[in-house]
Amino acid sequence: MIVPCNSQIETVRAEPQTVRPGPVEGLFRAPSPPLAALLNCFTLATKAPDHFLGQSLDLGYRNLFGGHILGQALVAAGNTCSQRQAHSLHAYFLRGGDARVPIDYHVDRIRDGKSFSVRRVTASQGGSTILILSSSFQVDEPGFEHQTPMPDVPPPESLLPERDGTLAADEPVTLGNEGQRMTNRAIEIRPVDPVDHYHPAIQEPVQNFWFRATGPVPDDPTLHRCLLTYASDFSFMSTCMRPHGVTYFQPDMATASLDHAMWFYHDCRVDNWLLYICESPVAGHARGLNRGHIYSRDGLLVASVAQEGLIRKIRRGKVG
Repeated sequence: MIVPCNSQIETVRAEPQTVRPGPVEGLFRAPSPPLAALLNCFTLATKAPDHFLGQSLDLGYRNLFGGHILGQALVAAGNTCSQRQAHSLHAYFLRGGDARVPIDYHVDRIRDGKSFSVRRVTASQGGSTILILSSSFQVDEPGFEHQTPMPDVPPPESLLPERDGTLAADEPVTLGNEGQRMTNRAIEIRPVDPVDHYHPAIQEPVQNFWFRATGPVPDDPTLHRCLLTYASDFSFMSTCMRPHGVTYFQPDMATASLDHAMWFYHDCRVDNWLLYICESPVAGHARGLNRGHIYSRDGLLVASVAQEGLIRKIRRGKVG
């Protein structure tokens, strides 16, 4: 069902909320060291006009986390378009990034119109391009509004944090690592229907989870939008793997994000709980499509996301 936003707000909002960032839930939560490190990485160094340098963070994945590159690339684009907010982005991942090496971001100013501005960002390491991102920025403009209602799910306080299945690049996959909680991330995730990383059951290609930053974030709407981009890549691609009973933590799976797109409709705070509703309508040819909507806790649809990912089963020792 599609409803006008005013009707949606009346039916699902538990308390009033301004669209611009407001009070932080759990105001006295202490900021975590991982969040402090991430916020530092989202302040890019200026190397030359429209050329920025970002620091990497190692989250234990075999490559640099894709959301890290996406978020920093949007920061770089926004640095050249400070009077407008990003309303969409479309990115292609070309190579796996190295979490030990800084990233260069070169911004091309494609167009500045009366209402919209377009930027193209090329992210590279060691002279090799790892990501290309196009983003569009818009002046603040009123217009028609509607949205699909937020589904009814258990509140985050009733759910357990997701277990951290990430592994260092040189660390073998063992069950001994599964008990580690998400102590090395700036984003806390609480899944409604969790999956065992190493013994996944076959499930429907849908998942819902709450997420938020592990501490307060400065009152900068642009920063919150870039961090939302960062967080949107966590666990998203696993949606298309659920009906096949596999995860990207299994040693016989080769997985990678191929592209990523986002559309922003409202400001939000990433240090407040947000609900990620994910579905995968199709998979084939070693690729899976994922679609998602992100809601604020009071039911406002703040962003929509789409991503296609590589999901390839490695067949070792096959006789052919």
